[in-house]
Amino acid sequence: MNQIDIHIRTERFPKDSVEAEVLANVATTRLQTASLLADEKYMAALELTIMALQRLKDFPDHSDEEFGAALVALIFDLSEIHFMLQDYKRSEKELDSLFKVLDPLLSKNADRFGRLHILAMELSTRILRSRKKTIDLLARQQLNVDALTEKVNAGISNATERLVDSLCNVAKLLASTGNYREAMKFYKEAIGISKKRSGRVNRKEIKMTLEMAAVMMNVKAMRPRAERLLDAVLPHAISLQETELEKEIEILKDMIRLHDNMKSSWLSSFKVMSRKA
Repeated sequence: MNQIDIHIRTERFPKDSVEAEVLANVATTRLQTASLLADEKYMAALELTIMALQRLKDFPDHSDEEFGAALVALIFDLSEIHFMLQDYKRSEKELDSLFKVLDPLLSKNADRFGRLHILAMELSTRILRSRKKTIDLLARQQLNVDALTEKVNAGISNATERLVDSLCNVAKLLASTGNYREAMKFYKEAIGISKKRSGRVNRKEIKMTLEMAAVMMNVKAMRPRAERLLDAVLPHAISLQETELEKEIEILKDMIRLHDNMKSSWLSSFKVMSRKA
């Protein structure tokens, strides 16, 4: 993923002003996010972006063009990160908000924001193509699950591991299309079969639990349960000395706390900009 290149003109404001401080925070965060994305640490990048959006609320004048430019950059990052996470439904929702932010900015300064509108259209096309591909893959994976289930029921022992993997694949594809609750059912079944087979909680079960918790975050009512799941698997990650999984768990727990406030930082702002435009 390549971040969009947009110059935010902090020089317009006094160095010790709130405006300059907030915009500098956005610029710094985007540099940190770029480094995380290069390492494919998408959840950590997502957390940073949401935090930057919340900080952006402190900008005094939400009708100012530099506020709009920073907002566009962060929402663009947000949509691209969810695209990389293969959550196409959420990516598409954020892209819808991006267009609403861009519309008043285009009416004020088409030279500056016209290129970004074209890039947003290109992202929209990528999302549509990926969603179509996901739906096609989902149909094939569901057939694969049915076939493997029959083999497991017939006592073919080496089919169990493949069934667990196929159930997880179906869960990921369902989550990509926005069918979060159905995805959770497949993750739950995969984790249950895997734990029964191994007789203990191993790295694979922890990883599947993290993936399920990440999906659960998209359903507001399920977030408390997701946090309890993360608390339950954390001791297992520690005992297995899986430091990377420990970090993922802490990031997800932070994300759950941030998630409820994620939209408030910008959805109300584009309404202000639209009125001013």
